[in-house]
Amino acid sequence: HEHATITVPGALEVPAAIAHADESGDFDAFVALGVITRGETYHFEIVANESARGIMDLTLSGLAIGNGILTVENEAQALVRADPAQLDKGGAAAEAALSLLALKQRFGS
Repeated sequence: HEHATITVPGALEVPAAIAHADESGDFDAFVALGVITRGETYHFEIVANESARGIMDLTLSGLAIGNGILTVENEAQALVRADPAQLDKGGAAAEAALSLLALKQRFGS
């Protein structure tokens, strides 16, 4: 399976990047990966909520997207969640994208 990696400045830009990539018609599914670490301000909640909302909006519009954007308190939590030998949240997001793609193909949407 062919893939491409697209890097964006932050989690808020992930939904837009997916939407632009989808316009190319070159992709069947997407995996959103990133880390949002809690800081001292409310900005954490805004970034986490709006990033997830943007991805969910795209998913509900018919895109197959696995959301692997981590929301953590610190780097140690991120490492445990990202490590394929531990929680492997990136792998789970890829599996979710493939599951959604299979459903999309099954129901012809």
